[in-house]
Amino acid sequence: MGKLAEKSNKKIVVIGGGTGVYTVMLGLKHYFSNLTAVVTMSDDGGSTGVLREEFGILPPGDIRRILVALSPADQGLLSELFNYRFREGSGLTGHAFGNLMIAALERITGSFEKAVEEAGKILSAQGKVLPVTLKPTNLLAQMADGKIIKGESNLDTFRPETWTAVNKVWLEPPSEINPKVKKAILEADCVILGPGDFYTSLIPNLIVNDMKETLKKTSATIIYFVNLVTKYNETAGFKASDFVQNIEKYIGKNVIDYAVINKSRPSLTRLKPYIGQKCEAVEIDLEKFDSKPMPIVADLLKPEGLIRHDPGKVAKIVEMLI
Repeated sequence: MGKLAEKSNKKIVVIGGGTGVYTVMLGLKHYFSNLTAVVTMSDDGGSTGVLREEFGILPPGDIRRILVALSPADQGLLSELFNYRFREGSGLTGHAFGNLMIAALERITGSFEKAVEEAGKILSAQGKVLPVTLKPTNLLAQMADGKIIKGESNLDTFRPETWTAVNKVWLEPPSEINPKVKKAILEADCVILGPGDFYTSLIPNLIVNDMKETLKKTSATIIYFVNLVTKYNETAGFKASDFVQNIEKYIGKNVIDYAVINKSRPSLTRLKPYIGQKCEAVEIDLEKFDSKPMPIVADLLKPEGLIRHDPGKVAKIVEMLI
């Protein structure tokens, strides 16, 4: 991956969760020195869900992944340790070491935010990771057929025999934006939304109280990276414009400056596993876009492996736009 001779000190805030923000941060850390990731706090599955239930802490899973993404490349073993998942042992099976460490640090420091900060120091993370809210909350979704699904993990694994669209999502109990997140967005030069699972990684960040108003108020350039493929239980049939229009339901129109859309078509071999899950490559429909956000069409696809955004290509787009 090519690098700038000197990293830019522009303030970049990335909002999302899961593998999406992980991928973006992998690329941006080579180009920018002032990075902040804002992560959803409604995750309730797997190791994260167990720790959340038993310890009463905010979910550490996505935070752990992003801290690893922000760690220097030469700390491979330490990064591997944080991501190590136990496969045996009563009570340990399924838990990621990094999740357990963050839980322990929360108990030692008395603060989840402080625990994340200390975990970042251990990994020498080249940026900050902030929970979008400081209070536990749950994601709820109403489907087009009226069915209510409670919990991010339940929506993520929802596989109805007859497909039904997501009508709306909300948080219960309602939660307030983390003051540090609000400050970071208002001071940012650029705010990046996504990519990532639409209703379970990105939107939960955008529906905390005062997030909409904060995004409208900031003078930062706001860039949205449209997903590469649809997801059957969340975005089946979505074209590029549908992703934008559905974000605008929650944050309003004329907030996003640029929508970046992938133009590279994955090979049939790479698409095959996704087709089996009823996923499709997102189609470009530029005729459905208004003047804002401005669509940017580019090759964003990793050259091989899983269908993911390429970290270096994403970083270069961001560098160009700001």
